[in-house]
Amino acid sequence: MLGRAANGIFWMSRYLERAENTARLIDVGFHLALTRNSRESQDEEWKSVLTTAGLLKDYRARHSDFHGSDVFNFLLRDKDNPNSVLQMIENARLNARMVRNSLTNAVWEATNEGWMTLRELLSQPVRETNLGEVLTAIRRTGTLVRGALEGTMLRNEVFNFARIGTFIERADNTARILDVKYYVLLPSVAWVGSSLDNVQWDTLLRSVAGNRAYSWLNAGAMDPRGIARFLILDGQFPRSLVFCYEKIRSNMAGLAKEYGCEVSAHQLLREAGERLHETSIEEIFEGGLHEFLTAFIGNTIQIGNAIATDYRFAD
Repeated sequence: MLGRAANGIFWMSRYLERAENTARLIDVGFHLALTRNSRESQDEEWKSVLTTAGLLKDYRARHSDFHGSDVFNFLLRDKDNPNSVLQMIENARLNARMVRNSLTNAVWEATNEGWMTLRELLSQPVRETNLGEVLTAIRRTGTLVRGALEGTMLRNEVFNFARIGTFIERADNTARILDVKYYVLLPSVAWVGSSLDNVQWDTLLRSVAGNRAYSWLNAGAMDPRGIARFLILDGQFPRSLVFCYEKIRSNMAGLAKEYGCEVSAHQLLREAGERLHETSIEEIFEGGLHEFLTAFIGNTIQIGNAIATDYRFAD
């Protein structure tokens, strides 16, 4: 496969996953803001959303406060924000069109129809009254495209690059959400075990679609350390760091089989995966959760860059 085709498949999947992750982040920000009892604390929650998305500096260059509607419109549709959801979906479609001959009709149609739907929904400023509809449409687009990939694509290099892009983006997102939100949500002694405390942790889990799965595994007990363990080390949860790295490893193995050799990215992934599998939540907290997540995010970026170099994405 030509490098530019591999690049198109890889980034189509990354942009779709990133758009969905942003939608989930907005959803959790909106619901957490509703639990805050002052405008100042609501603004802090929306500021946290921008921090997690890595767009705080860009937002501050255009806005003086953190009013909810300003923040979610900036994240969803602002023409001056190159990382808006609308731009991500546009980029996903452009990449899909570039590699149209490598995709099944089902994958192309799901991507193109999702873009048309969201372009219409985001043609006007989003209000709180239709925010839920917009966020649902974004999540649905990602789900439909992934379903088409799983159900219609050959398990070849195209499929492998698409899956690698998805899980690199997903691992990065889970780590960033946990890093930013964990200490923000650590309650004061007065709130421990209260209904507000539980609602906030539940909403955090919702941002990675993990609230019900966590509840099944933990009988609904909202334990902060248990939540960190679930999001980092639980191999059953499809957005945990361990799960994402295992899927990247599997699809990288598929590429090695396809091309008859491994590349440097395989070794980087193997080393990072071994460190992840050999650690425990106790060791993570002993060394510092923030430090662990910062290193993990750095490793994930390094692996993504190595894949781009090894498979000549610039060709």
